[in-house]
Amino acid sequence: MLKKIKPAVAEQIVVTKKTSKMKIALFSDIHANLPALEAFFADVETKNPDSIYCLGDLVGCNIWANEVINEVRKRKIPTIAGNYDFGIGRMSNDCGCAYKTEPEKANGSVSISFTNSIMKDDERAYLRTLPAHIKVEFQLNEDKLNLLLVHGSPRKINEYLFEDREEKSMLRIMEQADADIMCFGHTHKPYHRILNSGIDGQDHFRHAINIGSVGKPKDSNPQGGYVMLTINDNSSILDKDSIQVEFIRFDYDIEKAAKAVEESILPNEYAENLRRGY
Repeated sequence: MLKKIKPAVAEQIVVTKKTSKMKIALFSDIHANLPALEAFFADVETKNPDSIYCLGDLVGCNIWANEVINEVRKRKIPTIAGNYDFGIGRMSNDCGCAYKTEPEKANGSVSISFTNSIMKDDERAYLRTLPAHIKVEFQLNEDKLNLLLVHGSPRKINEYLFEDREEKSMLRIMEQADADIMCFGHTHKPYHRILNSGIDGQDHFRHAINIGSVGKPKDSNPQGGYVMLTINDNSSILDKDSIQVEFIRFDYDIEKAAKAVEESILPNEYAENLRRGY
């Protein structure tokens, strides 16, 4: 059973839109992969988003934990805690990861021990103060549209919301969190599901969006990935097509990242996973 972890929740942000659309870039699960993060920033800057958010897991599984944190911080990107960030921020030996086999557990133990050993005090303190959630409320056409950003789920930072999750369960999670659009990471497998929670013939479309991983994709595509979410001034819970979700992939120096793993005490399997996109 996954350990329940509850970091602090960010306060609600209210946004009133006057322009025709807003482009929001969302990225997650960098996992100390600096070459991937640098390539992401180079790519996203060409897309000219109106805002950008990071959904956590900046550290773990590679050698550039401090550098990744500093690249995100210096850009003043609103960021929430991932399960790995939560553990490392508290110098814990538990990353909240759901390892299935003993070899995976052994590798995970090496990774979190290594990450704890390289963290600097200021960077660790930053991880410790990251919020659990960010909620953005759009006020459009005398109606509201709630965007909720979490790492795993609104209930637990390390809960996995896979694409095949039962529809009733996914809807219940979103309804309880008052989320019309819920964006999350953690599984490293991107997808977009549109669900209808309407009753009595009145539609209420909700969007569950896994934004994938910048630095450790697990969908058999080794390229880094992120999402561009577009909210129009006519976006509404009544129109399932009024929200645009673009999954963007980008190349980066995978060999540099993989060799960094191999030249460290980290498990060589992590290097192969980067090459394979797993």
